[in-house]
Amino acid sequence: MTDWLDIRRGEAPLVVAFPHTGTDLADTGAAFRCEWLARRDADWWVDRLYDFATDLGATMVRTGISRSVIDVNRDPSGASLYPGQATTELCPTTTFDGEPLYPDTGPDAAEIARRRARWFDPYHAAIAAEIARLRAIHPRVVLYDAHSIRSQVPRLFDGELPQFNIGTNGGQTCDPDLTEDVIDAIDADDWSIVVNGRFKGGWTTRHYGHPQQGIHAIQMELAIRGYMDEPGHPSEANWPPPFAPQRAAPLAATLNDILKACIEFATPTKGQT
Repeated sequence: MTDWLDIRRGEAPLVVAFPHTGTDLADTGAAFRCEWLARRDADWWVDRLYDFATDLGATMVRTGISRSVIDVNRDPSGASLYPGQATTELCPTTTFDGEPLYPDTGPDAAEIARRRARWFDPYHAAIAAEIARLRAIHPRVVLYDAHSIRSQVPRLFDGELPQFNIGTNGGQTCDPDLTEDVIDAIDADDWSIVVNGRFKGGWTTRHYGHPQQGIHAIQMELAIRGYMDEPGHPSEANWPPPFAPQRAAPLAATLNDILKACIEFATPTKGQT
């Protein structure tokens, strides 16, 4: 653990990554037009939502740095993961709603390179190291990239987002059986689900997911209405809402089943290698 990177090691064949729960602007805060705006698009309270995962033996890797400083789930080359669609950059210059984060053009190439070396590279070095550690003792490892977002963000998607948004880059980042196991852990009568819809998996999922090498990566994007009271439009007066444990309990129970399914998928049964 460092002042911004939190690693909690387990022995189960599962790594849960939290790229967007951080709100620390570090030494960049003065550069932003508004510090509240620079923190607003965090995946609020997702690490609290999954705090049961350590009891399952999962390894947790979390950055405390805000995605507005540097988004560790973007391609470090700057290439868009969703060509032709609205998105945010490696070092975002706008919010999800298109509001400018900086009073000018934002960080230049040298500053982006500094942020990448300071925060992006160590975060991914930690994920790679934990995958390698677990892969040495398990025939399969699952990397589960944990996210959430507001239920309605018109600039990014139409209408209301399904509760569970599973991303595997069109089936490339994990075995189809894992996707099916995750779907089976969700009661479709209670929750809305989509696979490879608007969110197909970011750079983390696409970079690490190599099923043929025993590394299966899956992204889960949650609509935040499942675990906290979501206002119609976020403002400094109402955002972020507090974590609501009672509201979150049914969703957390389903997420527990999902992570158990991931571990079972990666755990050999008799006669399986």
